[in-house]
Amino acid sequence: MKYNLRYSLRYTIIAALFCALQASEATASELSSLDSEYSPVFSPDIPGSVALCGKKVELDRNDMYERFDRELTSLIYSHGSTLLMLKRANKYFPVIAPILKANGMPLDMVYLACIESTLDPRAYSPAKAAGLWQFMPATAKQYGLEVTDEVDERYNVEKATEAACRYLMKAYEKYHDWATVMASYNAGMNRISAELDKQISDNTFDLYLNPETSRYVFRIMALKTLMENPGAYGYHLEPEQFYRKTECRTVKVSTPVEDWATWAKEQGISYAQLKEENPWIRSRSLTNKAGKTYEVKIPLKDSLYRSKQKVKVYDKNWVK
Repeated sequence: MKYNLRYSLRYTIIAALFCALQASEATASELSSLDSEYSPVFSPDIPGSVALCGKKVELDRNDMYERFDRELTSLIYSHGSTLLMLKRANKYFPVIAPILKANGMPLDMVYLACIESTLDPRAYSPAKAAGLWQFMPATAKQYGLEVTDEVDERYNVEKATEAACRYLMKAYEKYHDWATVMASYNAGMNRISAELDKQISDNTFDLYLNPETSRYVFRIMALKTLMENPGAYGYHLEPEQFYRKTECRTVKVSTPVEDWATWAKEQGISYAQLKEENPWIRSRSLTNKAGKTYEVKIPLKDSLYRSKQKVKVYDKNWVK
């Protein structure tokens, strides 16, 4: 009886060890199988140069290569925000590109707006910069935008783009170099001019700047590279997946508005739809003591539904 018990215990222990070994081998096999199922991660190919505002920017210099690589890699693998920018671009590029062209701006400035706000017209930063072009209150007023508790034209895409053009042209008259103009949009003309003098330089690529400004122009160039051929970097969208511009009629308002929600109902739309197309309206009412004329967009009924809109893609390269 004692012998049989001892034998039984030994057998049980050996069997348990055997089972544990088998389980261990199975787990290792499963883990090995899981490893092979992860998506591969590729580092992007970096071109020898990129074109920015009609000028060739060489990337052969080590620091130029690394700074561009950092931004392109970051944009490629920041899937959510980059994908949203692509979708929004179909809605906002047709609005801002003609304004840039009419004001003598290089069309590459559309990418500056992307970097500023990810093309979110409601964007608001901790530093109190607002809108698609991220104007600070004082700068916005300096370049002709109204900023009050009731009306904030930094959120008006068309007017803010016009104001951005005025700033950019003034900077270009000062620097005669669009890359330096872009850097000044981030850091301010006073800062860039001071650093050019202190560092005995004539262009932004040779300046030692704070990390944000140092990365800024490279981020614009990287985004342009990606958006010119998103499919090459793994972004695949069907035409119907892009966001669409809402067609609107315009109503001119030169009087006070006691309640915008009531006013919207009278126009056949909801208050939410009014705000969506006119985010510059910042209050429930409009005092308008000066009798200023405001142009308010009213979305056309059919334009509110995707099923009734024509599918249009701004850039055919986005759907390759």
